[in-house]
Amino acid sequence: MSQITQKEIDKLHNKLYKEAEEAGYHLNPDVDFTKALVKSLLINENRYGYPSCPCRLASGKKEDDLDIICPCDYRDSDLNDYGTCFCALYVSKKIKEGKKKPESIPERRPTKEEIKNLGKKKKGIKMNKELDYPVWRCKVCGYLVARDEPPEVCPVCKAKKDRFERFM
Repeated sequence: MSQITQKEIDKLHNKLYKEAEEAGYHLNPDVDFTKALVKSLLINENRYGYPSCPCRLASGKKEDDLDIICPCDYRDSDLNDYGTCFCALYVSKKIKEGKKKPESIPERRPTKEEIKNLGKKKKGIKMNKELDYPVWRCKVCGYLVARDEPPEVCPVCKAKKDRFERFM
């Protein structure tokens, strides 16, 4: 495993900052804290091959960890309800401007048992009408697209293709 350099941390931090601001999101204004999280993302990417959330335990199996690849599936819900994502890399405008203090965030990631039960519930869903194309949903931001395959990169949040699920 290679040593993460400050140049790599700064480069990814700048990229994430630019992408966040362009998409209406904000990185935590505590730059030292944020860069420590960015370093952890790089460490996880070197370790697992994908940038899993630095505040959650990754399994090392990408298909099992798709929901916690940064930005995780829970980011928007956490931002809406608490003003920050679970690891506090992303923050709301109010927190960025110091108008709101961050608070503790409960874990939203379902347990293996909850996932198993959810899979059973989804099997019972029936569609009334056949569609010309499947509908794909970005699990990070909810973007929907009807086409044969999901896009390589979500045009809204920049999540990669593997973060899409077949919605309909």
